[in-house]
Amino acid sequence: MIFSNQSVHKFQNSFKKVQLLVFLLMTVWMSAQENFSIVSSSTSTTIVIDKKEPKVVQIAAELLQKDILSITDQKINIQNTVSNQCILAGTIGKSKLINELIQQQKIQVQDVQNKWETYKILMVHQPFKNVEKALVIVGSDRRGTAYGILEISRMLGVSPWEWWADVQPEKNEEISISITPKTYGEPSVKYRGVFLNDEDWGLQRWAALNFEQELGDIGPKTYAKAFELLLRLRANTIWPAMHSCTGAFYSYPENKKVADDYAIVIGTSHAEPMLSNINKEWNHKTMGAYRYDTNAETIKNFFDKRAKETKNYEGMYTLAMRGEHDSPMIVETDDTKAQVTLLEKVIEDQRAILDKYHNAKVPKPQIFVPYKEVLHYYQNGLKVPEDVTLVWTDDNYGYIRQLSNPEEQQRSGGAGVYYHTSYWGRPHDYLWLNSTNPVLLWEEMSKAYEFNARNLWILNVGDIKPHEYNMDLFLDMAWNMDSFQKSNAVQSHRIAWLTQKFGKENSQQLNALFRKNDSLSFTRRPEFMAWSSVEPVTKANETALTQIHYGDEVGQRVSAYKEISENIEQLSQQIPDAQKAAFFQLVYYPLMSTANMNFKWLYAYKNQFVAKQNRTSARYFAEQSALAYEAIQNDTKFFNDSISNGKWKYIMNDAPRNLPVFQKPVTASVDEVEETSFGLALEGHEMEWNTAIINSFAQTLPVFNAYTKSTYYIDVFLKGSNRLEWKSSVKNDWIQLSKSDGFLDKNHPEERIWVTIDWSKVPKAKPLKEAPLGHDYQLIPPSYKINSAIEISSNHQTKTVGVSVYNPQFSELDDFHGFVEDKGFVVINAAHFSDLTKGKAANFEVLDGIGYAGKTIVALPRTAASITKISKMKDESAALHYDFYTFNKGEASIYLRTLPTHAFFEGSGVRFAVAVDDASPVIVDFKTEGRSETWKANVLKNSAIQSFKTTIEKPGKHRLTIYMVDPGVMLDQILIDLGGKKSSYNFPKETRK
Repeated sequence: MIFSNQSVHKFQNSFKKVQLLVFLLMTVWMSAQENFSIVSSSTSTTIVIDKKEPKVVQIAAELLQKDILSITDQKINIQNTVSNQCILAGTIGKSKLINELIQQQKIQVQDVQNKWETYKILMVHQPFKNVEKALVIVGSDRRGTAYGILEISRMLGVSPWEWWADVQPEKNEEISISITPKTYGEPSVKYRGVFLNDEDWGLQRWAALNFEQELGDIGPKTYAKAFELLLRLRANTIWPAMHSCTGAFYSYPENKKVADDYAIVIGTSHAEPMLSNINKEWNHKTMGAYRYDTNAETIKNFFDKRAKETKNYEGMYTLAMRGEHDSPMIVETDDTKAQVTLLEKVIEDQRAILDKYHNAKVPKPQIFVPYKEVLHYYQNGLKVPEDVTLVWTDDNYGYIRQLSNPEEQQRSGGAGVYYHTSYWGRPHDYLWLNSTNPVLLWEEMSKAYEFNARNLWILNVGDIKPHEYNMDLFLDMAWNMDSFQKSNAVQSHRIAWLTQKFGKENSQQLNALFRKNDSLSFTRRPEFMAWSSVEPVTKANETALTQIHYGDEVGQRVSAYKEISENIEQLSQQIPDAQKAAFFQLVYYPLMSTANMNFKWLYAYKNQFVAKQNRTSARYFAEQSALAYEAIQNDTKFFNDSISNGKWKYIMNDAPRNLPVFQKPVTASVDEVEETSFGLALEGHEMEWNTAIINSFAQTLPVFNAYTKSTYYIDVFLKGSNRLEWKSSVKNDWIQLSKSDGFLDKNHPEERIWVTIDWSKVPKAKPLKEAPLGHDYQLIPPSYKINSAIEISSNHQTKTVGVSVYNPQFSELDDFHGFVEDKGFVVINAAHFSDLTKGKAANFEVLDGIGYAGKTIVALPRTAASITKISKMKDESAALHYDFYTFNKGEASIYLRTLPTHAFFEGSGVRFAVAVDDASPVIVDFKTEGRSETWKANVLKNSAIQSFKTTIEKPGKHRLTIYMVDPGVMLDQILIDLGGKKSSYNFPKETRK
């Protein structure tokens, strides 16, 4: 038969279509979700790995076997040969069975092969003779395969914290998983891990006295458990514990073997060059002074020994050097240039030693950590070889000091970040609880990722506990940053984290409590509540929280923590027995301890304040402070002695370094009075209501503003010890009281009455188009101010409190949607802009879950160019616009609160430009230098405030505009002070109409 060319062409086209259809059908079939039964009454599944696989693959298989046992009480076999149904895991090039599947084209591995720590999970039907189906896990390298095996544990609902926080998986007699073919990796960050640091009070004591008593130290048994956790979290690096209380990592030969078994890369901190622990290993008697200018040969021999010892193990070598522990390098000269030259010589000699012991088969990255004074050397010209990773650091309080500029981003060695969620040092430690806001952690690491710091991420987690959540978040981001594009990804992540541990029915409520705690701890960490400092250690100080103005900041904080603690107590009663140990460790202890640390100090501040007025409640507040102190001791004892049958004995210490903040506060006593009476204290007044005061203004609450719906308090308090009944009445029905009567006794020595106004009943002033020119809000004319009173009576005595309301009608405010002056100031939360203008290179975005206002606003991308010329701002800068209204005119101070971030690199800044109405923009700079007093104040408050003066030309409507100068600056709040601002820690409540 003869075919024409046209017929052949048609046939070829048809054949190609059939091929394409078959390919598409195969693709759909292979990508379809399939169910794989692991344990059932009719299924016997095995785990199959090759004998030649690295040890970490065997370890991961045993962990999966253990996880399945913990769920089903059924132990499945691990073997080297396939069975009818099996989980087959192997590394390309190592596993004979995996290689056979590749050769027979039963699996495609182009998306895995030659990748870093990548793995693929898929179902293969009839992969071998007499094998019905296999769940195949194929890894690009040993860690990739191990991560893939442990991914099955994740799918089964086993938490990475199953051992370290006693998180129990749900029991089932039968288990199966749904599989859709998927490739995982490559990771966003190449090396990802933690630094075990400041271990003196927790991890070391727990290991030495409990978990690893046979060694009496943190050793291979403890590290094996830490490495297991890292594997489950898809991490690959650790900087081991290095204080003098702990044996140096390499002093126990088994440590490095265990690390290699678990495929964990060992690195060391900024103070430990060349995998050495100077703090523990350097012997002054036999080795002399640890200084390179006078003792270089001894130091080089020390480095040489460690490089030789570790040549066949994956290691990460820190170059350069500092002094012993966390101190500057010792040199005779103060000349920076000479110090730089010496440090360059150190690096040169270290690299020569590493070249001597080079092993091409074992990755050995080199890093340089410009921490503290080493950053100063780098900024002053220190040359670091091209292939060395620059590891940038935060300022110890969560704000990254510097990142790679565009030129540095081209370096072959790349960059990384060393970040703290635990710290010992000035201005104050935070070693006890995890108080770093997770959204700040996300924001700073997102910034680092944006500036290509993607080669190494290390998190200082102290003793691991209680840093479980932030450790998990940090390593999940490092694994796949694409899943964390926006700030709200943190909330989704934590809800999923809590759901996996405590069920969907509890996760939303728990997340809400954590968010509230995050917000409170952001404004003041629990370890900072004594207003003391370290280096040198100072005694507890007076609080900066006001108890007089703005609703009583101390009282508001007490109320917020009461709500948290009451909810946690209720939830703890609902948690099933199997989850109670995990709940105590991950929820109850951290949240209740934070609350009790606050109660301890807040009630002490209350005591000291009310004792000046000789209130009987001074005793009550002293007792509450003492009870909070005791609660911390009791909960810590329960943690150590009772949880999981003493498994965690010695792990938790509630007073690291025995700093003043951890001590029982000193409280004041009050004089005994013979005749029982009652007193009143009014918001805005330091002294109590006093019949001897003639000035009626002193007996009056602050003015209630119709536009801001003000609320104020009156404290009714007991003087003496006898019970008193009290009642109140109002002169006008538009005055509303939270409570109109009650009693006082020694167990209930005071009552706070909140006063609000029913504005629908308040007489209105005559409508005006605008506020009268020059209207002084502090001396309100009678036509705008309506006066009334509250009477409070007890024991045949009546006291009158004045009430003044400001309720004018300005027609221009009828449709006004903005911010209104209240008592001489305007307060704006930055995320509540009236409108915004997009910039040519950057736009403002809202970050949720961070800042004093709960949301901040930032110009992104951070890589956008700064705009410093005033003339260009209106045309090029992203801009925020805020409409506000004043009843006054004259000089005003504009305060901007930002987060205390640093400039990205030399040449960039931390600036906004601000203008009111048509005035020329003023540049406001938030940059701090080194470890200055300003920086110390900023990091203790998680806040940087700068101000400038301007003129409000007339009362009425105005517009505040904030222009981006530098991208990435996080704006939190704005306060416009026309003379009414009072001393406080926070800004007053937002004055939004």
